[in-house]
Amino acid sequence: MKSSLQVAQAQDPESQSDRTDQVSDKSIVIPHKHVTIVDSIKGEHSRFIAPRIPTDFSIQVQETTYNVHKYPLISKCGYIGRLEAQPWISNSGNPLKLENFPGGSETFETILKFCYGLPIDFNSDNVAALRCASEFLEMTEELEDANLISKTEAFLTFVVLSSWKDTVTVLKSCENLSPWAENLQIVRRCCDSIAWKASKHEDTSEDAATNQESWWFNDVAALRIDHFMRIISAITAKGTKPEIIGKCIMQYANKWIPGMYEELEGLRGYGHGKSHLHFSIFSRKKQESTGHSKEQTTVIESLISIIPPQQEAVPCKFLLQMLKMAMMYSVSPALISDLEKKVGMVLEDAEVNDLFIPRYQIGDQGKMVNSMPNSPEDCTMQDIDVVQRIVEYFLMHEQQQMQMQQKSRKFNISRLLDSYIAEVATDPNLSIAKFQVLAELLPEHTRSFHDGLYRAIDTYLKIHPSLTDHDRRRLCKIMNCEKLSLDACIHAAQNDRLPLRTIVQVLFAEQVKMRAAMQEKEPAQSGINSEHDANQTSATMDVKTLKEELDDVKSKMVELHSDYFELQQEYKKLSSNNNKSKNTSVWGLNWRKIKNSFHVKPAGNETRDGQDIPMSPDSTRRRSTTRRRVSMS
Repeated sequence: MKSSLQVAQAQDPESQSDRTDQVSDKSIVIPHKHVTIVDSIKGEHSRFIAPRIPTDFSIQVQETTYNVHKYPLISKCGYIGRLEAQPWISNSGNPLKLENFPGGSETFETILKFCYGLPIDFNSDNVAALRCASEFLEMTEELEDANLISKTEAFLTFVVLSSWKDTVTVLKSCENLSPWAENLQIVRRCCDSIAWKASKHEDTSEDAATNQESWWFNDVAALRIDHFMRIISAITAKGTKPEIIGKCIMQYANKWIPGMYEELEGLRGYGHGKSHLHFSIFSRKKQESTGHSKEQTTVIESLISIIPPQQEAVPCKFLLQMLKMAMMYSVSPALISDLEKKVGMVLEDAEVNDLFIPRYQIGDQGKMVNSMPNSPEDCTMQDIDVVQRIVEYFLMHEQQQMQMQQKSRKFNISRLLDSYIAEVATDPNLSIAKFQVLAELLPEHTRSFHDGLYRAIDTYLKIHPSLTDHDRRRLCKIMNCEKLSLDACIHAAQNDRLPLRTIVQVLFAEQVKMRAAMQEKEPAQSGINSEHDANQTSATMDVKTLKEELDDVKSKMVELHSDYFELQQEYKKLSSNNNKSKNTSVWGLNWRKIKNSFHVKPAGNETRDGQDIPMSPDSTRRRSTTRRRVSMS
């Protein structure tokens, strides 16, 4: 492309020496690029331009200066006419600068062709920019009939908006035309047209009732987030099913949120090494998108705000993935809370791995840092507080919908939460207080069996062997031994990690369950009501006897504890007097006293930790077998 200096020299040889002197003068600031209308308009139409007529006007758009003729532009562009009339512009000799010109220099060159009477080609790629530029230059009908504003408006209305593909293309081109495209309602009209076409398709398509994605998802997912939100809002207003809206949102999240569906395996074991490995995965994700963190935060916040409130809109797995990404990018706390409530409404559909939410925070300069405190207590890898809030939201929702919900949902939640507690119990840094809060979140009636809770407690006791007897009893009180299955009772009866009192309760529950199981196996004697009543009476007496035995054992344990305390006091006194013979006699006396407290021993009694445990005859026969019970832990 020729420069303006070369074209001027070719037209006026007499001025060649003067032009050369100007170029050589370093004090003159020469724009990066000079062109004339002859250079801009090429091809067969250039013959309509009289090259020997000198240009009398200069306009600069971005870094390009155009030397043009004043009249063609002033006759069609009201903005240029008004500025040119200003003395401080017309007499300065400097180019007229068009700051923030819509579409840039490429769009301005097309407008120059229009001003010089040359035909221009309207298409979906340039019509939005030409419409905004013509508004900028005030190319109205008052200056000339069929001016550029009316032509671009007609093309948008009758050509673009009638075509899905052209509408999407124009809307994408508006991403670089703010705020002109917004003010001229181009974005709104395109969004409304897309929404109308999409909703009309869903109303008439059989695919709307299936899991197949609609054809328009990919096109809409390619748009900028603010335009996408406007389309989704318009589609929602037209009554489109929430599951269709949800699928479209999921499609958009998959395209614009990196690592949205990357899975982290369930953490079956915890340790310093695994903690750092797990944390480094999310650190790497954050560092890879550091330059786009603000954009990612905007996308995540926008998607959360437009998720339909209906439970069937999006699956629980997607909500939990969005929650993890929202926490990683530190979105608004209010939106995170809203997302947690949405998860709570559909928590029964979650899986254990979905609840693994890493604990981290964003430090200074946007860098991800480990949020674990210096104290080892509660330095957990998982953000247990989030799961606790989600379960609480679920319980609140269940309370509000109590008349409409089924019990099976609550039992599903109990299995889900017990499995989650058993997994996080393997974290050595999980405090007993936090474990107890999780274990006691659900009301008693939501658990039909306590096998899962027993497994979680046993896991915690195994990983934390240094717990005191008081803490072990504190945890086992959460569990109801009467709600343990027979297999769980058999395992617990031989579990050395459980406190003695819990084992006694388990033994009692085990005997009751075994007798009930034996009675169920006996052949039914139909028509003999008397024998059935006798069996019921016998079973009732057995239960009563077992309760009496349990109460007796408890009272003896209390006496034993009192005697042991007295024995310790006597031993301290005797030690201070250094009387060995007397010490021995008192020890023997008190030891016999302790032994005599359990002088009545039913046949088949067993001993655990120095304490006699009464056993029923059935239990004695069962324990006399040589079968070894395999530990579940």
